[in-house]
Amino acid sequence: MNVIDFFGWLIFLYMIGASVFYFVLFLLSAITLRRERGLNQKVPYDDLLVSRDTKPISILVPAFNEEAGVVSSVRSLLSMNYPEYEIIVINDGSTDETLTKMINAYKMEPVTMTVRKQVLSKEIIGIYRSTLFENLVVVDKLNGGKADALNAGINTSRFPYVCSLDGDSMLEPDALLKAMKPIIDSNEQVIATGGSVRIANGCRIEKGEVMNVNLPRNPIVTLQIIEYLRAFLIGRVSLSKHNLLLIISGAFGVFNKGWVVKAGGYKQDTVGEDMELVVRLHKVLAEEKSNKQIRYIPDPVCWTEAPDSLAILRRQRTRWQRGLFETLRTHYKMLLNPKYKKVGFISMPYFVLIELLGAVIEGLAYLYIILGLLFSFIPIELSVMLLVVTWFYGSYISMCGVLLEEWSLKRYPKKRHLLTLFFYASTEMFWYRPLNIWWRIQGLWQGIRKRSDWGVMTRKGISKE
Repeated sequence: MNVIDFFGWLIFLYMIGASVFYFVLFLLSAITLRRERGLNQKVPYDDLLVSRDTKPISILVPAFNEEAGVVSSVRSLLSMNYPEYEIIVINDGSTDETLTKMINAYKMEPVTMTVRKQVLSKEIIGIYRSTLFENLVVVDKLNGGKADALNAGINTSRFPYVCSLDGDSMLEPDALLKAMKPIIDSNEQVIATGGSVRIANGCRIEKGEVMNVNLPRNPIVTLQIIEYLRAFLIGRVSLSKHNLLLIISGAFGVFNKGWVVKAGGYKQDTVGEDMELVVRLHKVLAEEKSNKQIRYIPDPVCWTEAPDSLAILRRQRTRWQRGLFETLRTHYKMLLNPKYKKVGFISMPYFVLIELLGAVIEGLAYLYIILGLLFSFIPIELSVMLLVVTWFYGSYISMCGVLLEEWSLKRYPKKRHLLTLFFYASTEMFWYRPLNIWWRIQGLWQGIRKRSDWGVMTRKGISKE
């Protein structure tokens, strides 16, 4: 066996191992979701509305140049089905009309509030409260990035739980109740929960409310929907079951504020502040020998705007990969460390070997396949086997994610929706996944070079006023 064949077999074995691992995650997730299917969840959530154990929440909405969607996003939050909560929009030095639109839309006036500086954040310039809605506040501060804005929100917040939410996102009315239920049921043994994030492009949304769920016409956005189903319903459901979850999406997560403050708040020098905080929480829990848990809840849905062009999508994906690299580099001592138990021996190796390095190895698999089909120095048999296993890893697992959607939430009720999703999932490895792999490799390289900028993310808005 020559060197080329040897590396080809190594890539093949890696792809087989990663596919088996993902398929096991799929089976575990399917079992979990099928057990919950058909259960009447309405009564327990109604009970939470009148329960004394339902803690008040501060919803933190960091906003930088979000003039296109922040007003409608806040409107959806004002109609949340929850006993007591406040909405804190943090204007992070926006250069557009974000602050002006909020002040005009909600008749906001300057107020004086006590701000407890529990975590580091940049200077607050002013605070405004709505004269229409007493629980709506805008914090105007110097630009410091999303993590810094969230820290400013934590310092301003009054309640024991905080919910982080993107400025272009909208929650379904019962989302907070559903996210808080595991915390209440566990007597606050659960200290953080994350919910499903769904893509709103293509849906009809009016005045902050999803009126009709539909698929977008843009195939780039449709493939992102499939990606989200794969990531949330396969990866996070199964990892959460065993307290192995290392990421709660920055688009929607609920946290015990005391534990966030104890961990030091959000880290400002990373573009992956959402994952970094969750990993640090696991670290703090292990060091204090606490049995607190971090959970993912598949039902509470947050709707967000997805990039609809390759240029913007590339910026997002390279940033995500940089954030992953930065987090794993910061906490590399947790890897295979007995002190951190299952997180150190399962979660950390999974994110290093599959989520981080997987793009490089999968990229080599594509290169090997192409060279094997074009040139004779690579065995055609091995290239064909790699093609099959790469399709399974890239497309079949995504189709499994679509299947889990049909088994569980059924947000896409029409049969043509499912057929469209299955079709696009089957074609993923031939065009969309290679692009993603290339962007992830670029993001990894940028992380190694310590690039720190976010990149421009243009928003069009997802709600009609």
